[in-house]
Amino acid sequence: MTAIAGIALPAKKRTVNKMLDKMTYRGPDGRVVIQKKGVTLGMDWSTTHTPKITSMIQEGMVADKIDDGHFAQAQAENGTITLTRDPLGVAPLYYGFTKDGALCFASEVKGLTNLTQDIHELAPGTKWVNGKTVPYFRLKKAKPLGTSSRELAAELRLRLEKTVEQSFQKCSECGSWLSGGLDSSTMAALARPHARVLHTFAAGFPGASDLHYARIVADHIGSQHHELLVNIDELLRALPDVIFHLESFDALLVRSSMMNYLVAKLASDFVPAVFSGEGGDELFAGYNYLKSINPDDLSDELVDIIARLHNAALQRVDRCAGAHGTVAFVGFLDPGVVDLALQIPNKYKLHNGVEKWILRQAVADLLPPDVLNREKAKFWEGAGVTDTLDQYANQHISDKEFTRQRILPNGWKLNSKEEYFYYKIFKEHFGEMKDLGWMGRTKGAPGQEIKKLLTEPVAYPVLTRIMDDNIF
Repeated sequence: MTAIAGIALPAKKRTVNKMLDKMTYRGPDGRVVIQKKGVTLGMDWSTTHTPKITSMIQEGMVADKIDDGHFAQAQAENGTITLTRDPLGVAPLYYGFTKDGALCFASEVKGLTNLTQDIHELAPGTKWVNGKTVPYFRLKKAKPLGTSSRELAAELRLRLEKTVEQSFQKCSECGSWLSGGLDSSTMAALARPHARVLHTFAAGFPGASDLHYARIVADHIGSQHHELLVNIDELLRALPDVIFHLESFDALLVRSSMMNYLVAKLASDFVPAVFSGEGGDELFAGYNYLKSINPDDLSDELVDIIARLHNAALQRVDRCAGAHGTVAFVGFLDPGVVDLALQIPNKYKLHNGVEKWILRQAVADLLPPDVLNREKAKFWEGAGVTDTLDQYANQHISDKEFTRQRILPNGWKLNSKEEYFYYKIFKEHFGEMKDLGWMGRTKGAPGQEIKKLLTEPVAYPVLTRIMDDNIF
């Protein structure tokens, strides 16, 4: 994991060091600050992703590069800064402007708050160059392949195997977050042959279905399994840290991050990197609401929810892993896997009422039947959280207080007492920020499917590799 930061001003080493100090947990093992003409850049890194410092200093570049297709980078060029973010926004990147109009950037919002309140998220697949944001690609639906389902399943399996193997080439000690769902179980099963000992990790309330299915998978693949049992008091104690790292008070995002944060903390005691199953539902139509969509509209909907991952599920994955200095590989969002998934006919994604049918075919020999055929459970449901935090908020926040405080300074209306409960903690960390346009937010009240409301139209990319492979 890596933290990057910088400002388009010369001789600001002290400023950049302070920016990085806010995010040291992302890269606790090393730091470099680069001063080029009119620009100061910096980076913290972990040993998992030790960069080629000499090359970076020569090129005036800092980068958070998870792998070839997932990255955020900044480069000094003729006294200016060029920012680039990967096609799906797996790696985070924010920018803003000081009172004097100087561009500044950081991996997380907290790296910018001492310099500016004028903060923006750099959209996926976008560059900041010559004073403006420029999309370099768009994510769009593709013409379906006419290949048979058997051939498509075989090709999908090969591409998944390839991305897992490449991750082990970057970090030989990889574990796997394991909820016992189809996606995380697939990643763990594919990873097992590459590790002498594969550590897998699950967390949940006692009796949670995720714990049950994770044990089945761990026994089946022969992993060294670690399980964390959590109660409501432990969840509440972790909540301020979760919101601090997540930089959000969105109810569904916070709720889904609680167990993810705790299981990431557990994993960090054993491995520097993990596999996450994020992205499988969006690529292969895993959400129940998709079954009710007109088949003619399904491709557009899948492209839409893939494009919205960057400040929803991918933000959760990045912040939960980064909080503990670990790297999370999201194999389903490998460029080759996504390119293929977009070309798989929808009839193979939703087949006879079965979601993610083609993925199930691709890994049928890897997983036990109970897991292979398990229905989708939201992260916070499978872990047993359900509406526990919503109930807690309703018990501790009066109707009068909620009615008085639910309209925020920027005009947003909080959807529930649960969200207001999270906002109060957010405000303790970050103050009463008047501009929250950089934050993704769920439409409607908790309980709906996660579909993020963007604050401005942005262009989303198709997948491409643009990073110089020699930097890391």
